[in-house]
Amino acid sequence: MGFSETFKALSDPTRREILRMLKSGPMSAGEIAAHFSITGASISHHLSVMRDAGLVLDDRVGKYIYYELNLTVVDELLAWAADLKGDGFQ
Repeated sequence: MGFSETFKALSDPTRREILRMLKSGPMSAGEIAAHFSITGASISHHLSVMRDAGLVLDDRVGKYIYYELNLTVVDELLAWAADLKGDGFQ
């Protein structure tokens, strides 16, 4: 797995905050946007970057799109970091 898109997505503090928010479960784009003082278009862009990097999954329910963490990619990142660090990383 190439992590360049993933690391690029993680480099932005807004995207990292969105990921923290999604720890508690799926949220609609509107629910996410309500936590920030930036435009809905900007939130949409951030979500698109994270989706393209595999960090979030999206699910359309009616007229809403719900986003959730892609734990498979998070687990792969953690395994990669653990391997890089060695046995002392727990």
